[in-house]
Amino acid sequence: MAATPPSRRRPGAVPVATLAGLVVVLALAALAFGPATPGELRDQGPAEAVTPPPVPRPLWPQLPTSPPPATPAAGATQEPPQPVPDVTVPGHDITAVDVRTVLAKDPTVGPEERQALGTCADCEVRAPEFRDVTGDGQPELISVVVTPGRVVLHVYTLVGDRLLPVLQVPVQPAFSAATIGPDLWLYEPTSAYVQTSSHYQWDGARLALKERRDEGVGVLPPTGPPTGPATGPDTGRAATATPEASPGPVRRTPLAPQPAAPGAAVPSPRGARPSTVPSAPAVLPEAKR
Repeated sequence: MAATPPSRRRPGAVPVATLAGLVVVLALAALAFGPATPGELRDQGPAEAVTPPPVPRPLWPQLPTSPPPATPAAGATQEPPQPVPDVTVPGHDITAVDVRTVLAKDPTVGPEERQALGTCADCEVRAPEFRDVTGDGQPELISVVVTPGRVVLHVYTLVGDRLLPVLQVPVQPAFSAATIGPDLWLYEPTSAYVQTSSHYQWDGARLALKERRDEGVGVLPPTGPPTGPATGPDTGRAATATPEASPGPVRRTPLAPQPAAPGAAVPSPRGARPSTVPSAPAVLPEAKR
């Protein structure tokens, strides 16, 4: 009986056992790493808390504004703050403080401001606002003293049971104020077209002026020559009573278009005048003789 010849492997053929091993490895990798599907949602753990940005919070928003003043505001005082003498805050509650008592005891308050504490008819001590402008989580007392001569903004902070004046700055009567986070912003219209913004920030001892900038507001000022009784509103020419000087649009009757020969002069925009040249007499036929 003849011996069975050994089976031959074709070139490039892969054994079945090797293929099975590769399939098992790929299956395990798919289980370990998961399918890479585009746009797949995966759990990355808890999301980080998002803190919204601070927004302006106006102080005394119900008060009307006055006409724009003509002079800019002065800077803040730089003396080291000292506790207001003879004033204590029981219970460390700054909201329970009488602002008039604090102003009367504060030696930095000037004589003009003290008029507002008496019987001044044109004076005012605004009700205090309480905002955290030092970043310690506790509110500060913010008030304004209005007199006929000047307007002053005061800020007091509580240290223990004593009050410290951390800001005393003159402002324009038409000023507005806001807190953005722990920072204090003052807005003063220094002219009809310019507003001055003052940014105050706590430096550990007082509210210090960090920056001040002027910004254009409203309609820009005119840049042409001044308008007077002898000049027009825009061009500076002598004003006349013609329709062209009126602010409304000037309507013109369009002329009928006429073809023009090359090189011919441009016709006048006025209407055509009637010709004064007499027409030639008609030629009569000579009578027959």
